[in-house]
Amino acid sequence: MTTAPDLASADFRRALVVTAHPDDVDFGCAGTVATWTAAGVEVTYCVCTSGEAGAFDGTSRADVPELRQQEQRAAAEAAGVAEVVFLGYRDGQMTVNLALRRDIAKVIRTVCPDVVVTHSPEINWDAVTISHPDHRAVGEATLAAIYPDARNASAHPDLLEQHGLQPWTVSQLWMSESSQERINRAVDITEQFDTKMAALRAHHSQTARLHDLEGLIRQHLEGNAERYGPAPDRLAEVFHVVDTA
Repeated sequence: MTTAPDLASADFRRALVVTAHPDDVDFGCAGTVATWTAAGVEVTYCVCTSGEAGAFDGTSRADVPELRQQEQRAAAEAAGVAEVVFLGYRDGQMTVNLALRRDIAKVIRTVCPDVVVTHSPEINWDAVTISHPDHRAVGEATLAAIYPDARNASAHPDLLEQHGLQPWTVSQLWMSESSQERINRAVDITEQFDTKMAALRAHHSQTARLHDLEGLIRQHLEGNAERYGPAPDRLAEVFHVVDTA
């Protein structure tokens, strides 16, 4: 088990988080994002849907996409993230296809991140309810966008010819929601726990109905810290990290 890299170094200045739905980043890694932004790392969110299949507060279905986009922007602001890109795919209907790969590759070439964070493309049989089909589709498409698409000038040639976006190689892929045997990185977010909770509460349409949200999140993060490090009395978010350079 390793700790997070030295984020103050010039080797890690930009990160991109690619998720399926609004709130995915905040449940999965808002604490880690907050540690990065506090260290001066520029973070961009790319959300593939507008979460129109969610919302449990009586909002009319037609108004849900705009509501959830607003909630995600507010949550991003709480974590120190200024840019949120929405791709506009249908919630609950994500599939791995060339269009999705191209759109994610376009964001990668635009942002030029050193690190990309996304969902694991694998089913987590230890906690199958977090392996939403949309999550797994976005995880697989993001991996393909990292390699080979974003770095290959011949992949999606319109990105270079029409948009002037040069190929870009991502150095590391961080995956959330991975099964226990895959996890190899724990990030101590104890000092950023309040920030994570502020980001989660910004998703009022999703979290207001949850009883003792803070207690549930704290218990989960304490379990991570005890199982994977850094220490039993700390709070941690965990990832499967692979080199992709």
